[in-house]
Amino acid sequence: MVGMTPAANSEGGPGGGGAGKGKANAAQQATDGSLKRKRGLFNKDLRLMMYGFGDDPDPMPETVHLMEDILIDYITDTVHKSQNVASRRGKLTTEDVMFLVRKDSRKFARVKELLAMNEELKRARKAFDLDEEKLATEF
Repeated sequence: MVGMTPAANSEGGPGGGGAGKGKANAAQQATDGSLKRKRGLFNKDLRLMMYGFGDDPDPMPETVHLMEDILIDYITDTVHKSQNVASRRGKLTTEDVMFLVRKDSRKFARVKELLAMNEELKRARKAFDLDEEKLATEF
């Protein structure tokens, strides 16, 4: 959990007690170290999203940092779960993420929409590059 000390999240402390928590603690400690380097990565986007969802136009920096910590924890957790799903193949793909969110219809639809948009952008870039090459060879 964000803001908890590793001792409070260990097997004997509050919120702990489950099997496999040692591995989760190691991942949490590794994540905490990388969070310090990545702080501010989503700052501008989160501020705008928070305002779009009804927050103050200038939210408190502590709130933005908390939201960023929650977001990074969620992304890290999702990628780790996806890696576990993909461990048999040895390669992480977008289908692994889709497999994880398949039961949440809103997330699944959003992933499909983003992947379709990504493919459309790839086709547009390719068409633009081909047109640019034709113009270059004509002159």
